[in-house]
Amino acid sequence: MAGWEKTIDLRRYGASNRNWLGMTINPAVFFPIALIALSVILFSVIAPQASADLFSWLRASAVSRFNWFLLTVGNLALLFCIAVAVSPLGKLRLGGAEAKPEYSYLAWFSMLFGAGMGIGLVFYGVGEPVTHFTASMAGGPAAPLGGAPGDAGGARGVAMAATVYNWALHPWAIYAVVGLALAVFSYNFHMPLSLRSPFYPLLGARVWGRTGDAIDVLAVFATLFGLASSLGLGASQAMAGITHLYGIASSPPAIIALIAIMAFVTYLSVRGGIDKGIRILSEVNMIVALALIIFVLATGATLVLLANMFGNLAAYIQLLPAFSNPVGRADTGFYNDWTAYYWTWWISWAPFVGLFMARISKGRTVREFLAGALIAPTLLCVLWLTVFGDGSIAQIVAGKAPELAKAPLDTQLFLFLESLPMAQITSFVSICLILIFFITGWDSGTLVIDTMTSGGRTDTSLRQKTFWLFAVGAIAVVLLLSGGLISLQAAAIASGLPLALVLILMCAGTLRGLLALHRDQENREK
Repeated sequence: MAGWEKTIDLRRYGASNRNWLGMTINPAVFFPIALIALSVILFSVIAPQASADLFSWLRASAVSRFNWFLLTVGNLALLFCIAVAVSPLGKLRLGGAEAKPEYSYLAWFSMLFGAGMGIGLVFYGVGEPVTHFTASMAGGPAAPLGGAPGDAGGARGVAMAATVYNWALHPWAIYAVVGLALAVFSYNFHMPLSLRSPFYPLLGARVWGRTGDAIDVLAVFATLFGLASSLGLGASQAMAGITHLYGIASSPPAIIALIAIMAFVTYLSVRGGIDKGIRILSEVNMIVALALIIFVLATGATLVLLANMFGNLAAYIQLLPAFSNPVGRADTGFYNDWTAYYWTWWISWAPFVGLFMARISKGRTVREFLAGALIAPTLLCVLWLTVFGDGSIAQIVAGKAPELAKAPLDTQLFLFLESLPMAQITSFVSICLILIFFITGWDSGTLVIDTMTSGGRTDTSLRQKTFWLFAVGAIAVVLLLSGGLISLQAAAIASGLPLALVLILMCAGTLRGLLALHRDQENREK
């Protein structure tokens, strides 16, 4: 579609929007998603065992059959981001040459990190390194790259490199592809902030019709269930912390009560909007997270952990090609149960995080956007995983925490903190950290779903945002209670897998958009 940028026609977009019960919706997107959400909720409530069995089967079959495809998509996303960042296209500014950033670096990065990793990193920050270390000591298919049987030092290095790989450049590249695409077409081509917009160079005006509706339905489906799975993880860990700290038993009524309280707080945050809600909470969360890291560093083996951080980063870079290999893997347990699962989770979160990234990134250059989305979060992830993961492994090796390796994932963080001073205080702070990440993720996810189901509008009513807030919460509750972690993971996989192909096509559309902007800039400079 040569010259497509000269014939952009937006007249058809939004023509199908309707006012319904005080809400502005695109019926072709809103009602299919609402029906899917209601069906999942009813199925999980009426037949909890059948739904749990279905989700368990779905999780196992999807990752074993499509692991190579998922890893390839992640590799392509990372290569695309690097190529664009180092090319002349990186000089382009989101919103045009005169656009200025709306948020400081601290606020911008805090919101990026809170939306993109938050709950998951706290949930898996201790458990994943410990699991990989235990598997690496034993060897076999569950060990990353075969592990280092019987070698504690080698097993620790492999375990930390594997954990960093799952949380560092690849997931943020997946987010950045969507965020960059939406920002370019919204701010530079003045198209709606919708996942269909980056496909205009490929499909033309068809993106404003049923083809575009199908893309948006897929994006909202992924966002809805990917977000619900993360909220379920957060609720599970927060409840485990409350049980560990205060002895309140974890039960369905207790979990529902916790999520209900968080729903009310999230509602208040949604009312405040991005500036008064998400931005403030994200900055508070970043400060609390850094304070917790500093405390663990100060009370633990400070110099050893800091040295390990650089060692983990070096090991990650050294083993990156091996971890990125999509075929012929012997470590099938690690590959399927961790990496392939994570990649579908990141992809399912990509429309939500990407759209949110786009909303807060106007005025940044493309290079600045990609560097901020890739390098800074990766370094913070390495720091967090080193402090909590390496610290936990050191306790296990020293024989100080034999129960840590066998504990459930959602309690391992609190068992680790027990070995440090002021465990009651740090455990309480950790619960607060989880809950604030819970709120910011739920809030930003609600705004994104609302935007995508209303034809790209950002000025919808509070009633409309509230509808999606409670829809996400209800799905999280039923998945958590019907099948626990397996159901939550299956929901992320089911929603992320079909979106992977969309991600590849989006790279092509974005490249065409950036090249058109670059040509226009060169012509004006002449």
